[in-house]
Amino acid sequence: MKEITTTKPLNPHLCLSERLNIIRAGVLGANDGIISVAGIVVGVASAHQSQYTLFLAGVSGMLAGAFSMGGGEYVSVSTQRDTQKSMMRLQKEAIQNEYADEVASLTRTYESKGLPTPLASQVANAFMQKDSLDITLREKYNIELHHYFNPWHAAFSSFFSFMFGALLPLLAITLIPYPYKVSGTISAVILALIMTGFTSASLGHANRLKGILRNVSIGLLTMFVTYLIGSAIG
Repeated sequence: MKEITTTKPLNPHLCLSERLNIIRAGVLGANDGIISVAGIVVGVASAHQSQYTLFLAGVSGMLAGAFSMGGGEYVSVSTQRDTQKSMMRLQKEAIQNEYADEVASLTRTYESKGLPTPLASQVANAFMQKDSLDITLREKYNIELHHYFNPWHAAFSSFFSFMFGALLPLLAITLIPYPYKVSGTISAVILALIMTGFTSASLGHANRLKGILRNVSIGLLTMFVTYLIGSAIG
């Protein structure tokens, strides 16, 4: 049985993948906060409800959405973290029981990356002797040993960013006077969605214009549907 060696990380700070995960949760939370609460307040406003009703509906939507987003991120990332730990356990058993097969698998991985077979075998054996669990987890599953996502980080990021995003349509619908409430709120929401769409596309290295258009389109569709419903009821 081969003894498994692992190297503990010396850097106590968050790894890049977890920082990106927190940013992702924050951007999505803010975007959902903007669209969700904008849809609620525009729909209520189109039904010609009172200022108090508008504010109450907006605050209720903001709180419910924030807890929903935060809870959803916690459950999602917790599941991902459990999966990472399970894969680590299974990989550790594979190295202990089938060491030669794991070396051969790692050799084939390096061969597929362009290394000649003798060099690929030499590199694979050297890495397996140094830190077998870490290298096989990284190459086979793209998992960094000891770098598991913290569900609380994503949950808090999503919760507070949703609240922050929801404040814009809530303040706009509350402070802008009639008859400009709805049009002013829609304009403010479009500007905010342009910013979140640009940020989201930039983080994902995607086309920024497509990201903005997609984001704004979804927001406009949401507000259009709730506006029609509110008008029909009111």
